[in-house]
Amino acid sequence: MDVIRLLGVRREPLSVDEVLAAVTDDGAGGTCVFIGTVRDVDQARAVNVLEYEAHPTVDEKLRQVAEGVAAAFPLRALAAVHRVGELRIGDMAVVVAAAAEHREEAFAACRKLIDDLKREVPIWKHQMFADGATEWVGSP
Repeated sequence: MDVIRLLGVRREPLSVDEVLAAVTDDGAGGTCVFIGTVRDVDQARAVNVLEYEAHPTVDEKLRQVAEGVAAAFPLRALAAVHRVGELRIGDMAVVVAAAAEHREEAFAACRKLIDDLKREVPIWKHQMFADGATEWVGSP
C-alpha cells in the first residue's frame, strides 16, 4: 500500500476529517496533524484577506515533496492538502498529517512535510492589508 494517501491543491475549504481519515492506519501508534490557518496580523500589520496562487507544476512538486518525506521516515501514511484562491481570516490554508508506528517519527515527518511544502511547492500568498497595501510572499 502506498504511504502517500492524499495529496491535493484545491479551491474548496479543507477538511481535517478528510485528512485524518486518509492517514488512519491500524499499524500507527502516532498520528501528527498540522493545520495552517489565515491569521489577522502579519509582521504587526492587519491582514484583511489572502489569495493563494499555484504554478501549473504544483501537483508534481507536491508529490515530490511527499515522496521525499516518505523516503526519509518509516511511515504508515502521509497526507497534504493546500487551498488556493481567496481565503478569509480563520480559514484553513493547509492541512498535513503523518502517521507512524511511533510518535517521534510522526512528529518529525509532519514537521518536515509542512516545512518542505512551504519551501519547495510553488504556491504563492498574496496578502491584502487593512491599510490598502499588498504583498506577495514566496513568489519568485
